[in-house]
Amino acid sequence: MELRKDPITRSWVIVGDDTERPSQSGYCPFCPGSPNAPQVIATLNSGEPGAGSVSSMVHPSPLYRIEGEPHRHSEGIYDAMNTVGAHEVLVQNIRHDVELWQSSDTEIGQFLTLAAQRIQDLKYDTRFKYVTMFKNYGQPAGQEFGHPVSEITATTFVPRRVLYELRACRDYYQEKERCVFCDTLVQELRTPVRIVEQRGNYISLCPYASRVPYEIWIMPHKHDSSFERSINSKSAQLADLSSLIRHTLQRVMSVSESFHLVLHTVPNTYQKSNVLQYWKTVDEDYHWHIEILPILGAKAKPYFLKEVYYTHISSELAAERYRKLETR
Repeated sequence: MELRKDPITRSWVIVGDDTERPSQSGYCPFCPGSPNAPQVIATLNSGEPGAGSVSSMVHPSPLYRIEGEPHRHSEGIYDAMNTVGAHEVLVQNIRHDVELWQSSDTEIGQFLTLAAQRIQDLKYDTRFKYVTMFKNYGQPAGQEFGHPVSEITATTFVPRRVLYELRACRDYYQEKERCVFCDTLVQELRTPVRIVEQRGNYISLCPYASRVPYEIWIMPHKHDSSFERSINSKSAQLADLSSLIRHTLQRVMSVSESFHLVLHTVPNTYQKSNVLQYWKTVDEDYHWHIEILPILGAKAKPYFLKEVYYTHISSELAAERYRKLETR
């Protein structure tokens, strides 16, 4: 596989030809004792009665691999590079049938703490420009595993939608010396018709210009650019965030059986860029948040959450197959 950049939209696309994935022989790879268990990267135990452990594992079929260098190169006007990065699976619960919205606040807090630790650890690798966490639930969302999991990816580029956010936040800050997310929250709280719930420092709301029906965001009320720096397992605020996530997902599941969830956090500021200047004020102008996009069956329109498009057929193989097709 390789990464190819669309010269018009500037989107990076993962391109790879069909390959068979390894058989799991009927065993869930993430259940305790599975003979197909991937390599464990980190495990976190809460130490509290009734709460199991959460783990980060290497994805069984990763889109990005940790080894090597990007080796960005040109093919005429086109840019390409190796799929260097990281692709991990966060096992939310050792139980196979307990999802986040069915978990206790302690278990959700464990999961969030491990996610923050993994994101922070991956950012120490200065090859990576962006690290995020996401969850696809339900067949229409592209759910890959039956076990309750989320995923983390680290990439050598900033995904396009996040890049748009960063530029917009930087421009707003340059004009007004304020965070656009903070100003949005001030306005939404003034006339709270789109606010769904507030618990402590955290707010859930339906964005003014929602992309899909029942789109909902979660974010801190107090300005904070970095999810991973703000999460502390000993913090009283973690219980508020855990509870708000549980309530929000329960609401989402009442209107839809599938959703995309993605964390938008600050890019890797350890990876300095002389070209992309939004790093200079990013801690002041950016605001971390979680976006949840439900999928409403036949009413849903095609959209892509991660903004990293993936085609499992290269253009060369596709053209070859087209040529072999009979036409009339």
